[in-house]
Amino acid sequence: MKKQRFSEYFENWLYGEDGYYANYKQIGKDGDFYTSVSTSSFFGGSIGKKIVDSIKEGSLPKDTTIVEIGAHHGYLIADVIQFIYTLKPELLQTLKFAIIEKFDKLQKQQQKYLNDSFGDAINLTHYNDISELNLTHAFVFANEIFDAFSCDLVRTKENTLQLAYVENHTIKFEACSDKNILNYCQKYKIEKGEVPFGYNSFANNLCKVIKKFEFITFDYGDSYPRNDFSIRVYEKHKTFPIFEKGLDLQKLYSKSDITYDVFFDYLSDCFKDAGAKEVKFKTQMSALIEFGIIDLLEVLKQNVDEDTYLRESQKVKTLIEPTGMGDRFKMLHIKK
Repeated sequence: MKKQRFSEYFENWLYGEDGYYANYKQIGKDGDFYTSVSTSSFFGGSIGKKIVDSIKEGSLPKDTTIVEIGAHHGYLIADVIQFIYTLKPELLQTLKFAIIEKFDKLQKQQQKYLNDSFGDAINLTHYNDISELNLTHAFVFANEIFDAFSCDLVRTKENTLQLAYVENHTIKFEACSDKNILNYCQKYKIEKGEVPFGYNSFANNLCKVIKKFEFITFDYGDSYPRNDFSIRVYEKHKTFPIFEKGLDLQKLYSKSDITYDVFFDYLSDCFKDAGAKEVKFKTQMSALIEFGIIDLLEVLKQNVDEDTYLRESQKVKTLIEPTGMGDRFKMLHIKK
């Protein structure tokens, strides 16, 4: 393998012709990792309730386009649709639905799953890229996409910022001369960690192609930079820090997931610079409770037996527990 910047190596690892995300991957017990989507359908249900409430309040019209970015199998948008139907079924006659997905194989998986689930009861369109959108109103959501944006790696050694390169699956550092990276590290006081420049173009593109929108995204990370490497590989629910001694990157390359913590202050700044009107940062626990996940559980309690209710409430507890996913995962809510 020829020498390349780590960001290029990362991009090919996940999105190359034989990359990890180029083909459908199982999520959950039989996959490499869990997500909030695979934990409980009430995660998508709370997003569905948020959409219904926004329409009731008049902040979104009834013919809004609901867009998911990075839908994987289609489970999340299906949960959103199912709960919208449960709460206000007539909205399915006016709402439009869309998925942004560049991989043809995944588009087919998503289309089949949603067809099997809803038939022709929904209006669904696939787009290969955000740039293809041209919407007046939209409610956009995503789960764990920013931790999969390609990133560079930097470290400071002997007062010199160094940039990571990869050759034959071996990571080496050289003095950094990239002015964008130098300016970024100076602005956010970063001496060591990941540098994700794709956030800026994403925010600009989204603000450009939709006149008025709400965008919510969930991911793990925090508002501040760790100033350390968080980048790691997931395989069969085991986590391997990328600089772990003896780790065989060649063996793991494109066959396992690679990810890192999201720096939410930088992501927020990207949207503000792009013209976003309002940006809110919250823990997943606070966000889901605000969206009404507890209210949804109360509705369930009135309509099912006690065992079913207890089983589902335990799953919801996993989503919002402060010592687990509730605090580890964060939400950014953007309005334009």
